[in-house]
Amino acid sequence: MHKLLSYLFILCCVVGYAQQPQKPSSVEIYHKIEKLNFLGSALYIAAHPDDENTRLISYLSNEDMAHTGYLALTRGDGGQNLIGLELRELLGVIRTQELIEARKIDGGEQFFSRANDFGFSKMPNETLQIWDKEEVLEDMVWVIRKFQPDVIINRFDHRTPGSTHGHHTSSAMLTQEAYSLANDPRYAVNQLQFVNTWQPKRVFFNVSWWFFGGKEQFDKADKSRYINLSTGVYYPMLGKSNQEIAALSRSRHRSQGFGTSGARGDDMEYLELIKGSNLKDKQNLFEGIDTSWNRVKGGKEIGEAVQQILNNFDFKNPSASVPALTAVYINIANIEDKHWKEIKLKEIKEIIAACSGLFIEAVAENQSATPGSDISIRWEAINRSPVPMVLKYIGVLPENKTFVQDLVLDNNIDQGNTISVTIPKTANYTSPYWLKEKGNKGMYTVSDQQNIGIPDIIREMEVSFVIEVNGVAIPFTKELVYKYTDPAFGEVYQPFDVVPAVTTKIINKVQLFKDNRKQQVLIKIHAGKDNCSGNLELRLPNTWKVNPASIPFDLKNKGSEITVSFEVTPPTEPEEAEAESIALIDGAKYDKEQIIIDYPHIAKQQVLMPSIAKFTKVDLEIKGRRIAYIMGAGDNVPESLRQMGYEVTLLTPEAISPETLTGFDAIIMGIRCYNVLESLEFKQQMLFDYVKEGGNMVVQYNTTGHLSIKDIAPYPIRISRDRVTEEDAKVTFLDPSNDVLNRPNKITNRDFKGWVQEQGLYYPDEWASEFTPILSSHDKGESPKKGALLIAKHGKGYYIYTGLSFFRELPEGVSGAYRLMANIIALGK
Repeated sequence: MHKLLSYLFILCCVVGYAQQPQKPSSVEIYHKIEKLNFLGSALYIAAHPDDENTRLISYLSNEDMAHTGYLALTRGDGGQNLIGLELRELLGVIRTQELIEARKIDGGEQFFSRANDFGFSKMPNETLQIWDKEEVLEDMVWVIRKFQPDVIINRFDHRTPGSTHGHHTSSAMLTQEAYSLANDPRYAVNQLQFVNTWQPKRVFFNVSWWFFGGKEQFDKADKSRYINLSTGVYYPMLGKSNQEIAALSRSRHRSQGFGTSGARGDDMEYLELIKGSNLKDKQNLFEGIDTSWNRVKGGKEIGEAVQQILNNFDFKNPSASVPALTAVYINIANIEDKHWKEIKLKEIKEIIAACSGLFIEAVAENQSATPGSDISIRWEAINRSPVPMVLKYIGVLPENKTFVQDLVLDNNIDQGNTISVTIPKTANYTSPYWLKEKGNKGMYTVSDQQNIGIPDIIREMEVSFVIEVNGVAIPFTKELVYKYTDPAFGEVYQPFDVVPAVTTKIINKVQLFKDNRKQQVLIKIHAGKDNCSGNLELRLPNTWKVNPASIPFDLKNKGSEITVSFEVTPPTEPEEAEAESIALIDGAKYDKEQIIIDYPHIAKQQVLMPSIAKFTKVDLEIKGRRIAYIMGAGDNVPESLRQMGYEVTLLTPEAISPETLTGFDAIIMGIRCYNVLESLEFKQQMLFDYVKEGGNMVVQYNTTGHLSIKDIAPYPIRISRDRVTEEDAKVTFLDPSNDVLNRPNKITNRDFKGWVQEQGLYYPDEWASEFTPILSSHDKGESPKKGALLIAKHGKGYYIYTGLSFFRELPEGVSGAYRLMANIIALGK
């Protein structure tokens, strides 16, 4: 019966906003007590957000009650974004938060290494050349030593390099090494001042049908050597299956479009034992491992006491368990095992607060403040039970200021007051810690060993409430938050941020200079505090001329903004340069741009990045002026086209008609248009007719997944998974005399220098004779790929399909990408 009741705990994680405090029900509390009595850990390891098997994580956490974690080696920075325009580091921030929200649903805990998702990699040897293999391996060992998993499960097979993404195979290969190294006192000795060596008992490979080429082949395969774990559990009290819970978790991956429906009925996960002792009980991955309190010295009494609490738990009056829980709290605090002490003290404090209806929070009067400033904090504490409680004092970090209270918290009497504190001048700004130091293509830089693996932004502003509960002093720590009442959504919580006194933003992240004429460069200045005055400078190499040398600013009110303008004259020769915006206030330098990421399914995020832009003096001519752009999955190409000198109109599929298409020199389809826009099915013939009448239609890459229409081109074409991941791969011109390589810009191999992340992806591998392939290139050791740029005459106009990564190159200011795109648009003009 208690197992059936326990799964209602998930409901509180599915509904509501990311920042709202949890207020668990009796069933949820009971589930937490069950987990308090299980001392076993499992760590799932893979490469990216979305690689994890949420069905298995949910099963381990909620059926087995295990302390379950997911180590994603990267934050998914190299992927595409289906909900916005953020890419690279900012996309990594979004996907980090999506994983954190997913773990709240399936019950796991999230970890990361410092590895940067630099994009698709075909082989693990390439991956491990770009990543710093030793640093990633050390990070994995660090997480294993810190988390102390009894069992490790790999999503991917370490024995099959080349069969999947190189990051995937690398995650499994490195696990095999980390398994032994984690227990070697000679390895990564610097870690041992914080953690102990650890030896996991087993490593499994989580076999799936897609390793066999399809479900049909998998059904026919001999699976006798695998562990068959029945995970299709149904929880009647919840009305949900384990698969449905896992689907809710996986649907947090909105930036990847991974919303999914939950399955029902019998379900099986297949695991292959790679290291460790064999299992007799195929349903118990922890067989032979003591997962009771007996595994720690002095734990037997704790386990018996927790079992008594479970046996006597009153769902109508959870507070009746508080006296016994406080006694268990004292016993846990006295055990010698630091690892389980830390985990279980955190768990039991949450249980005590939930049983007694104890609600405490600390809310700042404003959402942000600067280092050195004074802030007011409104605290609230209420004990909604007959359990005797006294609020002894309140402490605020990092100021280390203490406010003595000695306040009796009587049953259901709301208490609160306002305290004033000063944020230390040395306080760190709120921003993802892994972005604060300069990294490289393969790795983020994190100098502080203790920060490695932490999933979220590290927030220093915390408030500790020390409360005597039934005579036992217990510290409850809360992050400082900000909240307000929205007329439509009600109570809204947001994180509290420490911000710079001033931030600046160069409006155009790429600014093109096609001739020697000077241009206006606009910079927005944002005040993080009242009375913010100083001077702004725009710094460029000496070959560029900036006028004036500096611009004074004076912003009276926090949050106010002004936009100022510099005149910039480019050099006479083509050149790419980094422009840096710097504000100077009383000798202090402020060089950050504030970026706010705010989506309803994740916590609001402040990201501080260097306030820089790329200025490009480019030899560029364009023909034609008016472009219609149909946005697909989301990209910044339209702004790049405007920089080139085009007039760009964004069209929705619904707005497409013969009349609206008239007068455009080209129609450009955004990335993955035919993957995400179902309504294009009804507009495709209009687009083809537009080409027949003399227009140019440029289709950027689509994936091999679901397409909204069968015929994406007027002639047969088949999209494949072919790609060229080496951005510097040599390019061969298959049709050197073609206009696209000659007019109005002469394209040479120099135009493929300086490309970023990849040359292209999802190239067609079959096409009709009407298409002319223009380019050929390939990654090392592979056959030539000729589908990067295909051109077909159709009536009076041209249809162009390209897998080249214009969506990455143009926003990065890559000169050659601009020149080639101009020629594509100019075909026939």
